[in-house]
Amino acid sequence: MKKGFVVFLISITFLFGNAFVLSKKNYKEEKNIVDDSEIKGIYISYLEYLTYFKDNSLNINKAYINKMLDNIKSLGFNTIFLQVSPFSDAIYKSNIFPYSYTLSGVEGNNPGMDYLDYFVKESHERKIKVHAWINPYRISSSTSIDSISTSNPAYSMLKTNDAKITTTGIYYNPASPKVIDLLLKQIYEIISNYKVDGIHFDDYFYEDLEIDIGNYEKNFIDKNISIEEFRLNIINTTIRSIYKLIKEYNKDIIFSISPDGNIENNYNMHFADVKTWLMEEGYIDIIMPQVYYGFENELKPFEKTILEWNSYIKNNVKLVPVLAFYKVGIEDNYAKSGKYEWINNSNIIKREILYSKNLSNYYGFTLFRYDYLFNSNLMNENSIKEIENMKEVLSKNMSKIMKNS
Repeated sequence: MKKGFVVFLISITFLFGNAFVLSKKNYKEEKNIVDDSEIKGIYISYLEYLTYFKDNSLNINKAYINKMLDNIKSLGFNTIFLQVSPFSDAIYKSNIFPYSYTLSGVEGNNPGMDYLDYFVKESHERKIKVHAWINPYRISSSTSIDSISTSNPAYSMLKTNDAKITTTGIYYNPASPKVIDLLLKQIYEIISNYKVDGIHFDDYFYEDLEIDIGNYEKNFIDKNISIEEFRLNIINTTIRSIYKLIKEYNKDIIFSISPDGNIENNYNMHFADVKTWLMEEGYIDIIMPQVYYGFENELKPFEKTILEWNSYIKNNVKLVPVLAFYKVGIEDNYAKSGKYEWINNSNIIKREILYSKNLSNYYGFTLFRYDYLFNSNLMNENSIKEIENMKEVLSKNMSKIMKNS
């Protein structure tokens, strides 16, 4: 190990020394705790909230939630990944973040009920598990601060180096100890107040390549540590801290991350050290790569990509690929010569699920996202056929499918 790297580890420990830690149970790192049931998951995002909840009465919104969960259950899904904090906000009663504008139209306005609480109770009644999906660093997709309320922690952090307005939106600084502390407090608030089955992150890590320059230059520029090493280890330290917090509180709560399906992008763009997470214990329970590719994708064909992800797993982490139902029936320009595959076929998702089931680390699959399966305005002829083709996969358990495939 390089001397500079040793100094880095000592420094990063000092940097995060005051990070929030509050727990109940003893942490054991020997193995990850995942139950035996196959995940058949679907994402519910803030875009669904804007479609169904905004400007309606509570009774109407409760009816919408019940209908959504009934639809999910009727097709055989058993898990939802529910976006509980899309923009430094909350769909639940929080002492840290304001209520999300996606519920009422205005950030901070009380929507009249605790949406996470309602989702959890109604989901569990239907034997559907709920994983609380957090966007840890995204504050806004807009570059304007006008919609950020004074009760949002981002409001004051924008006056410091803890958050930044970029060309693509507003984000927290991943290298800020205050941001790490805020994130840990948020996760503890959720797991200690709601009976969620998991905590889930997507691929929003580093969204700006200048946001942490001050942190790097202040602590590590003279210590033989590159900016790339600095960022990878900042995220690694954060992920380990989150995992530790969750497992100390309740070892049965799952921690999962859904990184970019392109492994190289995780290192070159997001600074997510996915290979380490899949080799060493103490980071995550489930890896959920966004394998948004068809079989004919010229650059990233599905089979090759999912095999690569599976091959990197050397620990107890389970593989749950996220599949692109939103591409069904449309042209995929990123696939180059395979751009018409999703138009010419209506069984791609089914084939991807069946292919994944034969992988050694397979634990389930998840589709992005709800509206593309159930909202008639977003569905097309191919998606209707794809749903019919998927019913066999969704109605059978993992052992039966693997035996017959």
